[in-house]
Amino acid sequence: MARTFSKLFSLVLAIGFVASPALAHHSLSAEFDVNAPISFTGRVIKVDWMNPHIYTHVEVTEGPEAGKTFKIEGGPPNSLFRSGWRADSLQAGAVVHVDGIRAKAATSNNIGDAEITLEDGSPVFARFGRAQ
Repeated sequence: MARTFSKLFSLVLAIGFVASPALAHHSLSAEFDVNAPISFTGRVIKVDWMNPHIYTHVEVTEGPEAGKTFKIEGGPPNSLFRSGWRADSLQAGAVVHVDGIRAKAATSNNIGDAEITLEDGSPVFARFGRAQ
């Protein structure tokens, strides 16, 4: 009986370790301030296509944030791929407009809940990972 309990306990513990990364995933409001919107135009530096989120790096080209580089958080690659987003949907050098919300941490350059449109106004990436 003690051996069975020990095996069962070990199995439950192992499942807990495997599942813990999924439980640790953050909500939007955990990292980003919904009361701190940001809007800017800039040039894409690169797109990091990786789990658990993709990141689009954009250098601001005009306005009060000119010269700063922001990292726009997108959804997970698999979800974005199913929605029509591809690793090459944005190329380095493309001029884009970004609307999103700033990170809560003053030292962070992350932007969340973002919408990215091309220079001609056509949408590339919409809030919550919906490709256009």
